Formats: sequence, structure tokens, C-alpha cells
Amino acid sequence: MTDRQKTLMVQGTTSDAGKSTLVAGLCRVLQRRGIAVAPFKPQNMALNSAVTAEGGEIGRAQAVQAQACGLPPHVDMNPVLLKPCSDTGAQVIIHGRAVDNMEARRYHDYKAIAWQAVAESHQRLCDHYEAVLVEGAGSPAEINLRDRDIANMGFAERVDCPVILIADIDKGGVFAHLVGTLALLSETEQARIKGFVINRFRGDIALLQSGLDWLEDYTGKPVLGVLPYLHGLHLEAEDAISEDPDIERADRVLDVVVPVLPHISNHTDFDPLRLHPQVRLHFVGPDQPKPPADLVILPGSKAVRPDLHWLRSQGWEDYLQRHLRYGGKLLGICGGYQMLGQRIADPFGLEGEAGESEGLGWLPTRTTLEGEKALRNVTGLLTLVGDTVPVSGYEIHCGVTEVAEGCPVLVNLQHGPDGACSADEQVVGTYLHGLFETPAVTQLVLRWAGLEGAEALDYHQLREEGINRLADTLEQHLDLDAVLAMLDLPREKAGA
Repeated sequence: MTDRQKTLMVQGTTSDAGKSTLVAGLCRVLQRRGIAVAPFKPQNMALNSAVTAEGGEIGRAQAVQAQACGLPPHVDMNPVLLKPCSDTGAQVIIHGRAVDNMEARRYHDYKAIAWQAVAESHQRLCDHYEAVLVEGAGSPAEINLRDRDIANMGFAERVDCPVILIADIDKGGVFAHLVGTLALLSETEQARIKGFVINRFRGDIALLQSGLDWLEDYTGKPVLGVLPYLHGLHLEAEDAISEDPDIERADRVLDVVVPVLPHISNHTDFDPLRLHPQVRLHFVGPDQPKPPADLVILPGSKAVRPDLHWLRSQGWEDYLQRHLRYGGKLLGICGGYQMLGQRIADPFGLEGEAGESEGLGWLPTRTTLEGEKALRNVTGLLTLVGDTVPVSGYEIHCGVTEVAEGCPVLVNLQHGPDGACSADEQVVGTYLHGLFETPAVTQLVLRWAGLEGAEALDYHQLREEGINRLADTLEQHLDLDAVLAMLDLPREKAGA
């Protein structure tokens, strides 16, 4: 079997069309059938990232897709990751390691080097797996990005693989999205698209049929499936902050507030809280009213000092002072933890203009940003309100934080202490992402914040259930025989 026959790419007419979820679902469908399958995204732009076993950094969507394949995440699954740090620049991560911060024009010239990383990773996956399912980025019809493209059709053309095009009908204009995208592609790229998938359909499919017939007649390409809108489906978002799912809340609810920083990173930290039936999570964006809270969490940030300045300009410092005065709890994660300290220094200008900023001052810590990024999966023990529970998670930060002597730490990890607590335990901070994925930690934090008898929520199992529900939906609503044929997988091999 050639590498071409092993590779199938999913592209979307827009961002959030459903590329990540379709790839995750197909990964689980093939994995169920005994096919060795791996996910791949040549170039990802996201501030939500995961740490692989070898200490590399990839997009969280690829980590979820790896779980759907029954595999540990690996840097080859996302060889190029761009983490925006301004409107025109991003940190460039190649094979899991940050190489530099680049403005868009400079990165455009760098793409020849980035392509080598993409090609090497794709080849390694093809050498080890029977099928490689590739996720595109944004839309393939962005005319200004066609030159040196490595994320969409530029990749598909180079490796000569078939493409499925997906569009979201829930936002409206699905036929214009599909036909318009097709019209803006070259003839060879148009020929590469083997069929369409329509995502998030609500209503009577019979009322859509005339449109499907027209689309197939006009384009000469089949509609491979119409996927229904799956209420309450949870799969971690690539970058967009998800709205509350359809959850029936318990009578006793704890209110948690998270400011949406301009450079918020790893907001997926809060998905276990968002899904918890006893928690009402409020993401608060710019100029939005700040509701009362039992617990406020300052999230991670890709640009800590600029985001701290934004917090102050938005009135958060006064809000937090009132919140603490009336007994509320305050937790900082990663960049949010750094903000809670006395000073933040960026002597090399890693996240903007070089300099120092005064922190919020609620923890006796000082942070200096250094070039070497800490990337590791960790385990340890978290201690709060007199109880100690096991915790696991991951670190992604370039800050080194000094904690004043005698200050209680929040977490003891295998490599040393992490985080800090105020003397009265009203304010705590940690570098640990993913801590709410440990049910006992979530229960303890919620109890600290004022909720007695918090339920245990198994987030990993919820994610598994979401992947399986998605795969079940594809089994029912997608022409899987056509998909298997694109990968040159015989029906017998796939158990069809």
C-alpha cells in the first residue's frame, strides 16, 4: 500500500466546521475495526496544547484524536504548532519544541523549513500505521494563504491524498460554503475532493433532500453524509471557548468565574467544571458584567504581562479585592498563578516588550520568564483545607517562580514543590494544567470554594463517551464504505 492510499484528509469550508470532530470520530470507527490508525494535523494554530510523553507540545485536538485511536499523543501527530502571541505574530513550535517567535511575514518565508518537519512526521506515521487521518486548518479557499500552503491543499497536493470537505449547516449558507469553496480551488484540487459531509443538521432530512440532490448534480460529487446536531456532545475545542452544554444543574450550585484574557491559553482546563452538574461556570469577556462568584480562576496566558494590564484596565483588580473581602476564593493556573505574585519580569521580551510588571500581590512569589520552556506530564499530591489527594496534569510554561521561604506550597510533584498558598488559604496558585481531570482534586477544590458534598466527575470517561457517541453517529449517518475505499481498506479487513 502506498502512502497516498494510507492518507485521507478532512478539510472544512470554515473554522469550526467540524474537522476535528469528524477526524476524531473516524479515528474511533477505524480503531474499533482493528485498523492501526493515527491522526495528523500538519499545521495547527491554537493556544490549547497538550504535552506528549516525550515532553513535546501539540494541539489538544490531536491529543483527543490520539485517544480516539487508543494511542498516546506524539509530536508527529502535529509537527507544526503556532501559538499566537499578538495579532501578527506567533510562537513557532516544531516537533514539540519552540524554535522562535515570528511575525507572519517571517513565518511565511520559514514555511519551507516547516514543510520538512511536516513531511518527516507524515512519513513516519505512514511507516507505522495502516491509515493516517489528516485534519486541515481553517479553509482551503483562503486565496491569500495559498502560496507555500502546508496546512490544506498544499499538503494534499504534495502527498497526493484524497480529501473530504465538511461544512456546518447550523450557521446557514451550507450550499454556498461548499460550492464557493470548490469554485476557488484549482482543477487538480477540485478533483482531489471525493465528497462532502454536512455537519450539525437539525430537523427533517426529507426537507433537505432536494438541496442534496442539487448539490450532487451541480458539482458531480457525492454527499457522503449528513451528520445530526449532537446536543450535549463534548469534545475539547481547538481554540473557541464552548458555551454551556445541556446540563441539568443540581439544586446546590457553585458559581465559578473565569476572565477570558486576550491571550487565554488552555481554557480546556475548565471543561470538567463546565460539565459538572453542581457548577455554574461563567466565562467573562471584555466589557461584560462580572457576576458574583464563589470561586474566581485566573487562567493561563500566552502573554502574561499584557494580559495582566488588560485585567486591570477591565476593572478586575477592584472586583477581585471585593471578592476576597467577602470571603471568595481565588485560584491562578500557570499565567494566572504568575499574576497573583509580587512581580513578573520578562527581561528578554519573550512575550512582548521586555520589562517588569507589578503583580496583583496576593501571593509571596516573583516570576522571571526564561527561554527554556518547561514541558512535562506530572503526578504528585495536592494539599488544601487539611486534606491531601493525588493529582496529575501537565506543565507548559517558560516562567520560573520563586516562592518566599515559609510559604505553603499547593502541590508536591515528583520533581519538587509547585504553586503557593496565601497564609489564610484564600488565594492559591499552581503551574499545573489539567488538574480538574482528577475527580478527587475537583471535589477538594470545590469543597475549598464552599461546596460540601461535591460529586465526583470522571472527565476521562466523559471524553470516552463523547468519542464513542460520535463514532456511533458516523456508523449510522456516513458512507463508511466510501471512506474505506479512499484509504484502500477492504471491507473484510474493516469488519464491514
